[in-house]
Amino acid sequence: MHTRGNACCCSFEDYKLTTEWLLSQTRHRPKIAVICGSGLGLLADCVLNKQTFHYKEIPNFPVSTVPGHEGRLVFGHIKDKSCVFMQGRFHLYEGYSLCKITFPVRIFKLMGVETIIVTNASGGLCQDFKVGDIMIIKDHINLPGFAGQHPLCGPNDERFGIRFPCMSDAYSKDLRKLALDISAELGYSDFVREGVYCMVSGPNFETIAEARMLQILGSDSVGMSTVPEVTVAKHCGLRVLGLSLITNKVSLDYNHEEKVNHEEVLHISKMRAEMLQKVLNTLIARSHQVDGINSN
Repeated sequence: MHTRGNACCCSFEDYKLTTEWLLSQTRHRPKIAVICGSGLGLLADCVLNKQTFHYKEIPNFPVSTVPGHEGRLVFGHIKDKSCVFMQGRFHLYEGYSLCKITFPVRIFKLMGVETIIVTNASGGLCQDFKVGDIMIIKDHINLPGFAGQHPLCGPNDERFGIRFPCMSDAYSKDLRKLALDISAELGYSDFVREGVYCMVSGPNFETIAEARMLQILGSDSVGMSTVPEVTVAKHCGLRVLGLSLITNKVSLDYNHEEKVNHEEVLHISKMRAEMLQKVLNTLIARSHQVDGINSN
């Protein structure tokens, strides 16, 4: 599935074909897109007027291969807001190229989406974080990008965005503030944090030496996704909010006996998904409070 070098394997015609197919199959015209992380497909359960497409039905669309990623695109409404939910995303460790991983983001842009909310499950590096905490992402570290694995490498398509997008404000301050306010109103302040997310390529969980290095770099949590989608969303001029569910504590101690596994990640995700869903649904319903503000 990888292409030679970093050249994009998707043409503008590919994006256009997929967009036109979806627009012809649904009357929904979403303004908000939500990418559901591992075990967080339940976030789409409250959608009204639901219309669902399996990824394998959609022209050019990749297919999720990881447990906890259902592989469905769900259109519908939260309150009066038209939304589209991705129940399952794509990862480098599945063998997908970065242009395939971020393919849906550009489709959302062409469909008229203005705001994208990315969610994920991650391991906590900050010693103050507890399992089950929800971290509002204020910034990220693109570790694969340091090694040249970057979704914007290759020729730039000006129809999506400029050659050198600024990433210092990748995560909307206004949406982050709204998420914090809503969390306080719901009584969730004790387990809602803000922090820096670091992406590694996976699929293995980190060694202790790697985890210590990431902590020194300023990472509060670590995962294997999200950053490519956020980077392309920012390139496309979309407003971005990131929410990370801390599903395990990353070991920083060689004497620590407990080992993380994917089943544990899915279990914690399911336990906290209902509260994350309340935050998300309330935020979507009140997203108009930041509409018209240059929050990118």
